[in-house]
Amino acid sequence: MKNHHLVKTLLIFLIAGLLNACASSNAGDVYSRDEARKIQTVRKGIVESVRLVKLEGTKSPIGTVAGAAVGGVAGSTVGNGKGSAIGAVIGAVAGGLAGSAIEEAVTRKDAYEITVKLDNGSLIAIVQEATEKFSAGDTVRLIENGGITRVSH
Repeated sequence: MKNHHLVKTLLIFLIAGLLNACASSNAGDVYSRDEARKIQTVRKGIVESVRLVKLEGTKSPIGTVAGAAVGGVAGSTVGNGKGSAIGAVIGAVAGGLAGSAIEEAVTRKDAYEITVKLDNGSLIAIVQEATEKFSAGDTVRLIENGGITRVSH
């Protein structure tokens, strides 16, 4: 019985590590390797408004698979023989659903919807992770590269 608790604990730490490794960043100061050394267009504007929003978390198979593994191990400790097998199946299904939900919740991030009035008078809005503070009236730069736009001071 103690071995099952040890296995469950180790699997939970493994899941947490995998979920953390899978989380990508949508912050204004994080660039992918493919974006390095490419020309970027810079425009200037004034922040009209900033609204706190949420970026949904990732929904990869890792959370589901890891949750199913933990649930299957936990479920297999219930009963003997056929009861143990049924418990493992039920535990795996429930664990898979829970793992998927946990992955999405753990990787969800705060973000800003930043509305900017450009020098030409047009308004645009950009959503990015809330890693840099913006306020109405701030002069900002919009850095554009291949369909990706970032807001920075």
